[in-house]
Amino acid sequence: MSFVNTKSTQVDAVIDKALAGEHLTLEDGIVLYESHDLIKLGAGAKAMMQKHVPDNIGTFVVNRNINYTNICDTYCRFCAFYRTEKDADAYVLDNDVIFRKIAEAVELNGMERGTEILMQGGTHPGLPFHYYTDLLRAIKQRFPGITMHSFSAAEIWKMVDVSNGLSLEEVLRQLRDAGLDSLPGGGAEILDDRTRMRISRLKESWSKWMEVHDTAHRLGMKTTATMVIGFGETIEERLLHFIRVRDQQAQTNGFTAYISWTFQPDNTNLKGERVTAVEYLKNLAISRLMVNNVRNFQSSWVTMGPKIGTTALEFGCNDMGSTMIEENVVSAAGAHNRMNKDELVRAIQSTGRTAAQRDTQYNILKVF
Repeated sequence: MSFVNTKSTQVDAVIDKALAGEHLTLEDGIVLYESHDLIKLGAGAKAMMQKHVPDNIGTFVVNRNINYTNICDTYCRFCAFYRTEKDADAYVLDNDVIFRKIAEAVELNGMERGTEILMQGGTHPGLPFHYYTDLLRAIKQRFPGITMHSFSAAEIWKMVDVSNGLSLEEVLRQLRDAGLDSLPGGGAEILDDRTRMRISRLKESWSKWMEVHDTAHRLGMKTTATMVIGFGETIEERLLHFIRVRDQQAQTNGFTAYISWTFQPDNTNLKGERVTAVEYLKNLAISRLMVNNVRNFQSSWVTMGPKIGTTALEFGCNDMGSTMIEENVVSAAGAHNRMNKDELVRAIQSTGRTAAQRDTQYNILKVF
């Protein structure tokens, strides 16, 4: 009996190349994007995920998002959250309010204990640098076991601006010493300046975003990498984003996870159509094949909804992100999806995986 080798297409060859451990090129990525075989792309991405995470576990973290201020002088066109200092609903949370929010996360009833605080805000021009270091010290004094996974690259650059001459490295060093444990990847959007300058002319360039993460990595801090699609960016820009994250990871191995989601247009100054579930899953699968040196990929159920968020576990993700006890930024733009711990566990188990609670560094805390 003879068998016919059906793996003859360009897409098969590119997926095989990725699974063999080779870095895909921009041209390889174009081949993947030109494919309409979503199932094949998903199967390739899942196989890549299983090379990194072979134990058939799906994870999540219990955290709380705290937006300490909505005052921002970057004025991103795609953001529905920011306010100017003159707006009636502009705020900076009192420290006691922040402490109460953290206490609620740590002392959750009927859920696993919260272990992570994702604290982010706008680029507030009036907060001095010592505001951030003083706040971090006060938080760690009251909650010594909590992980502060906080501040985007844009916020870090604002801290440099108001620090009276400190370098980026020194700002990050002082934040680390005050209690900052790791940095989220917020603000990456698309790591190419053609789109960045169109959607947020005052935000830092892609290389300045990467400089923050590179510096943090070299100071021993871990960070995450993110991506937002749906701004009208080109396929080439998406592929450059993947390659730039992969190149940075090859240098420092500092990214613990890769998270992509979709632009939410409601209530923003940048109108557009929501990215479809098919486009999200396709981009996710290709990112897993292209960014082949980051172990953990998170599902974006917050923007895509629980059903597609769970489906993402079949397209390269091994993690469902967080319980999102509180979230204000994407909800301001029209995304109101919520899942508690029990729902996340059931979602993971519905794919045939074992569900487990993790910490920020992906250490397993509890298996369900």
